[in-house]
Amino acid sequence: MQSRTIMPEISIPGPHAPPSRTHVIAVSSGKGGVGKTNVVANLAVALAQSGKRVVVLDADLGLGNLDVLLGLVPRYTIEHVLSGLCPLHEICLKGPAGIQVLPASSGVPHLTSLTESQQIMLQEQLEQLAAETDVLLIDTGAGIAPNVTFFASAADDTVVVVTPEPTSLTDAYALIKVLTRQYRERRFKVLVNQAKSRQEAGDVFKKLDRAVDRFLHVAVEYVGWIPQDDYVSLAVVKQKAVCDLFPGSPSARAFSSLAGQVTQWPTPVIAKSAVQLLRQQLVRLNAARVKHMKDVQVHP
Repeated sequence: MQSRTIMPEISIPGPHAPPSRTHVIAVSSGKGGVGKTNVVANLAVALAQSGKRVVVLDADLGLGNLDVLLGLVPRYTIEHVLSGLCPLHEICLKGPAGIQVLPASSGVPHLTSLTESQQIMLQEQLEQLAAETDVLLIDTGAGIAPNVTFFASAADDTVVVVTPEPTSLTDAYALIKVLTRQYRERRFKVLVNQAKSRQEAGDVFKKLDRAVDRFLHVAVEYVGWIPQDDYVSLAVVKQKAVCDLFPGSPSARAFSSLAGQVTQWPTPVIAKSAVQLLRQQLVRLNAARVKHMKDVQVHP
């Protein structure tokens, strides 16, 4: 089983308050072209505008474009971190509303599937960075590649972005199927993007919900919709978040509403990934012990 990203607990706000920790949310899609990265960028800005400390990880590691979308110019990327050239905190870029962006590389094929050692390195660096973060948003790649499923299964919540296009629904179902059968994920949140109306968004969700319920028997939760909005295209051209450039637009208001929902989602006291990381470490220790015993038998 893939390892999962572990996030630490952060400061306790009061003597009787439960420990607080970073809420890790992965935003994924079954196919490209559904506006997933735009959703991540604007949700991050909306959360920051509501007072949350937000870090965004561009986890489309070999073909990242979150920095381009926001008009940011990185000096270093996650490629440099995984190569050991610099720590993760040195690649952080300050984005609109004070969000922190961890940029990915573009056109780097060997990063499309992380090795186990690279996964562990990234886990450790994220753990250190998360100490002063309320929400970590992970913009995964599209589809069912290993990196996508690794990051999606690492999060406390996975939001699957779909559009009214039939291919979007088909591929979203495929993503949920892989995460359910290979990673035993049982809960998913669904956001309908680029819908013409509330009615259309609801109908799109119902189609996916029926298929998932009938064949996969897992829970999908409708978390809302983002309207088709020309202001989004204008913001993209200007390399700005629509929430920042056109705060009164229909899409910006929808992102603000979504951010309000996200702040109410419960954050597990213990990250679901913590158990998986411990399990991975125990497996590696056991494998090393077995190898040592065999070496002793061969060379007494």
